[in-house]
Amino acid sequence: MPDDKTVAQNRKARHEYFILDSFEVGIVLSGTEIKSVRDGRVNLKDGFAAVERGELWLYNVHISPYEKGTIYNKDPLRARKLLVHKAEIRRFVEKTREKGLTLVPLKMYLKEGRRAKIELAIAKGKQLHDKRDSAAERDAEREMSRALRRRSRGEDDY
Repeated sequence: MPDDKTVAQNRKARHEYFILDSFEVGIVLSGTEIKSVRDGRVNLKDGFAAVERGELWLYNVHISPYEKGTIYNKDPLRARKLLVHKAEIRRFVEKTREKGLTLVPLKMYLKEGRRAKIELAIAKGKQLHDKRDSAAERDAEREMSRALRRRSRGEDDY
């Protein structure tokens, strides 16, 4: 992905969910929306995807109106269609029927500088104790790497 430019990331998703699997999907945007995306004016924080009438839709993703746009600007929070093969949609339906699984956008990027793509993940929500465990594990790993660096530099822990 050297030609891909990340436009927006959903950092909250990795804190709130266990990421089980991720996929690249296309997104249908209007002309003024793609201009806002190229400017990086996207917020994925509260976004989610759902299957309706055999199609995959993205909800609650805020794409700010294009500043130089006129009447052609769309509603910033409108539902947007995602471009996926039918077999993948069937797989998403099967997965989301399982208890607690949802489809969450992880990041939006421009592929080859032209097409907007979304990295969509099948995720399971974390409970409060899971979030605490993740934070403690992350802190322990950070402390171990610091200790290894100190040891490699010849510093003592005294």
